[in-house]
Amino acid sequence: MAAQTPGEASPAAPADDPLEEAVVLARGAADAGLGLKLLGGLAIRVLCPGFPPRLRAGQDMDFACLSKGRKNVVAYLEQCGCEPDRRFNNLNGDRQMYFTSPAGRPVDVMVDRLAMCHTLDLRPSFGVLPLTVDAVDLLLSKLQIVELNEKDARDIVHLLSGVPVREGAKPAGRHGGEAAAGEPWIDVERFSKLLGADWGWWRTVSGNLAKLPALVAENPGLVPPGQHLDPLAQAGRLLQFAESAPKGMKWKLRANVGDRVRWYELPEEVGH
Repeated sequence: MAAQTPGEASPAAPADDPLEEAVVLARGAADAGLGLKLLGGLAIRVLCPGFPPRLRAGQDMDFACLSKGRKNVVAYLEQCGCEPDRRFNNLNGDRQMYFTSPAGRPVDVMVDRLAMCHTLDLRPSFGVLPLTVDAVDLLLSKLQIVELNEKDARDIVHLLSGVPVREGAKPAGRHGGEAAAGEPWIDVERFSKLLGADWGWWRTVSGNLAKLPALVAENPGLVPPGQHLDPLAQAGRLLQFAESAPKGMKWKLRANVGDRVRWYELPEEVGH
């Protein structure tokens, strides 16, 4: 059997699998020098193409872009046949935009940040990978969820099964998507810096990492077949980095308050 190109949909993929359409949009943007990167479960599939996909009817295609290139991204998506939700985008386009793809799939574009239980600034490492946001941001986007469901736990385990945790400086690519040298990896420096600066982030992420062994023991199917990395060992390494990251005075003051005050936001679904 021929090797599958990373991010390429499997020949046996169901007709409603959105990956191929999403990758075409991301690759076209990269080729045009535009900053439009895949986010969420589809991005994890691009970085871990050998693992079985998690498919569901009506699945969104999640992307991120930068505010300074937002107008060009909007023009590109419209040229590709994506229909904008003009009312929503006029009201919220500085933070989030909605489109409908030519195949009728929802397209959700976050601008600069992902705001859920915590706010993740995507700008610092946006240009590292050609088709997706950086691997560490993909991981943080899942680990910041206070109440993990099976879908999110599966995404975390898949990412930790396919992308190595590493230390060291990572060369930045252009915002248009020029790939950094080498394979994707989870940047410990960015991970530790974020958790060391914000106790709320630290509390949620470290708590979720600590839960993973029990979640996997309860549902071994979370671990994909044929993984070349031990996801629980990688989670354990990240937990050690979270504990050892230098903590500032603001972090320590908030830690003294602890769980007595809610440390996370309750995200609301926005209608469109």
